[in-house]
Amino acid sequence: QVQLVESGGGLVQPGGSLRLSCAASGGIFNSFVMGWYRQAPGKQRDMVATISSLRNTNYVDSVKGRFTISRDDAKNTVYLQMNSLKPEDTAVYYCRVFQIGRGYWGQGTQVTVSS
Repeated sequence: QVQLVESGGGLVQPGGSLRLSCAASGGIFNSFVMGWYRQAPGKQRDMVATISSLRNTNYVDSVKGRFTISRDDAKNTVYLQMNSLKPEDTAVYYCRVFQIGRGYWGQGTQVTVSS
């Protein structure tokens, strides 16, 4: 059974940093796309960043230059380094791994940016 476990969320002041981690188990994910999505209260879940098996990355415009996605296939783990955090980054952040025909979600981790 595939499981994705996120960690690293929390409360941070504006301008601060957090690093999210997502460890996948129950399969081999080297060929999967790995990504981070977020959902703020009352809003839909949106893509934040994705990274392919070839390390091609994609970011939503609002986080470019501030967030960095990376992956360690030996550990089946994807990371999201978040710098210069803003209050509008507050959301539940979800990890996702997917390829054509199947995908999996983590349970989410709360990120709150507030003074």
